[in-house]
Amino acid sequence: MKMSMRWFGEAQDTVKLWQIRQIPGLVGIISTLYDALPGQDWPEERIKALKHQVEEAGLKLLGIESVNVHDDIKVGAGSRDQYIENYIRTIEKLGRNDIHLVCYNFMPVFDWVRSDLFKVREDGATVFYYDQAQIDQIVPEKMFEQMGKNSGGYLLPGWEPERMANIKRLFELYQGIDETKLFDNLVYFLKAIMPVCDKYDVNMAIHIDDPAWSVFGLPRIVTGLDPIQKLLKAVDNPHNGVTLCSGSLSSKPDNDIPAIIRSLKGRVHFAHLRNTKHHAPGVFEEAAHYSKDGSLDMVEIIKALLDIGFDGPVRPDHGRAIWGEQSLPGYGLYDRALGVQYLLGIYDALTHHMEG
Repeated sequence: MKMSMRWFGEAQDTVKLWQIRQIPGLVGIISTLYDALPGQDWPEERIKALKHQVEEAGLKLLGIESVNVHDDIKVGAGSRDQYIENYIRTIEKLGRNDIHLVCYNFMPVFDWVRSDLFKVREDGATVFYYDQAQIDQIVPEKMFEQMGKNSGGYLLPGWEPERMANIKRLFELYQGIDETKLFDNLVYFLKAIMPVCDKYDVNMAIHIDDPAWSVFGLPRIVTGLDPIQKLLKAVDNPHNGVTLCSGSLSSKPDNDIPAIIRSLKGRVHFAHLRNTKHHAPGVFEEAAHYSKDGSLDMVEIIKALLDIGFDGPVRPDHGRAIWGEQSLPGYGLYDRALGVQYLLGIYDALTHHMEG
């Protein structure tokens, strides 16, 4: 298990690489070219520059999150083959530069949604919060404005202004796209890129939908064990795998996360580990990584990863805002560093026991 942390680059991340380097047990960074638009063919010199910057700080670039998939690919528009060709060229450049993991998602319009980014908890910390009843009161076209007001002035990943400026057109684009069509378009995309993934040993790790149900009537197709297995069977290639996100899966409490992990041996390429606390159906908040702070058994989740022989990158996911830190919502230093230590403590205890 290779412990990492997501880093948004010098231009917008309040956390510095030298600070991340000082977290015990953390070996690498997950990053991307955050100004690259969906469908763009990435310049190789920028990939090299990012990798060099991370390595100069004494860390490894363990993967890319994300190479965003253009909406024309998701809806199966006539231009999708050109955008897929750009994607293939980008994977080829990543592989040539010894980068072998791409986390991506196939969610329509919105990558992720929350009703509050700074929900105040009893101890004064703030967390991401989701309440379906509140979301239902928001006009979809106003969702970007709502998230922007709530972001503290930071650019939120997945909510880039250039894309959200066309939100009305995006909703029109997805008219008539149901779960079946979206799934078929995902399979088409994956089958097209698998040859280059095979050539350069690049693992494609699809992220679980967040939350794991339809929002604003848009289809969601990566929500639990059955749809995941359906996708892995449709494109039965070891490079077609999953980003196992405990937080996204736990948005549906009936998802048995350890059982899901154990059924996906060889196909979990990346893991996002975080805890959530459920209050009611469709109502949850993101808790500290510590198991008893939320509703998840983080020990059993990590044990399940060990049981399937997972040895890929792991990162703590969204952290609480604590100790007065001002940062990109969900991605401050303090609570994620605490999360790293908690997760590594579990890992050390379990592996010591197994070795003993």
